[in-house]
Amino acid sequence: MKNLSLAKSYLGKAQKRLKILNMLLDEDDYSDVVREAQEIVELALKGMLRQIGIEPPKWHDVGQLILEYRGRFPDEVSAQAEKLAGISAWLRKEREFSFYGDIDFIPTEQYSKDDAQRAMDDAKFTVQMSELTIK
Repeated sequence: MKNLSLAKSYLGKAQKRLKILNMLLDEDDYSDVVREAQEIVELALKGMLRQIGIEPPKWHDVGQLILEYRGRFPDEVSAQAEKLAGISAWLRKEREFSFYGDIDFIPTEQYSKDDAQRAMDDAKFTVQMSELTIK
């Protein structure tokens, strides 16, 4: 019971955070769109795992678990498991760079509007798949 309640909570948090992405994009804050999108995707995917009875690990990229347990998701979601895993892997890779950068990587200078739009589209898609899974 608690796993399902937590799954719904994760989905609700992801849905609310989606609204922030448009504001950040309008402000040309592309690196923060990428960072927030990663958190949205992580919440949505971990909620999906909880919905099917899998305790998600404490790491950020759970895409491989989505692939491993794809047979437990609704058919429409299962058919998109590879795409979801790819989204998770890409955004996980960008997680720290988009927020902290590095000595030779300034996030506010490195991310483009196209990067932000891709991250936003991926986050929306992942939340849609989560909505199909979490009831």
